[in-house]
Amino acid sequence: MNDEDLAQWFEHTEELINALIEDGTNEEVHHTIEHHFSSPDFDLLEKAAIAAFKMGLEIEEPEEAELETGEKVFAFDIITEQPLDIDIINDETKTMFELAKINNVDYDGWGTYFEE
Repeated sequence: MNDEDLAQWFEHTEELINALIEDGTNEEVHHTIEHHFSSPDFDLLEKAAIAAFKMGLEIEEPEEAELETGEKVFAFDIITEQPLDIDIINDETKTMFELAKINNVDYDGWGTYFEE
């Protein structure tokens, strides 16, 4: 993971927020943001989850999944509530990206839901 990867996540943030706004999501309310992390190594993923917990973040239970290649991977989400503000979510994305980098797990971006 490098600065180019982070720049791509910033681009993703802008595109996703703009698409949600175009579709009519309620910009006045906070949105649930799910930041996705994964690793084929459960111990590394657990270390990242513990680090996030110590930062005061809300962590979902880790799950095991199977990729299209048949490879097993472990994953968890960090949940936050944020306004749909590019700068705020970019700052949060950078924090999540760095958390993943420090703990040698993959940051798989973020998602949210349409709000009425």
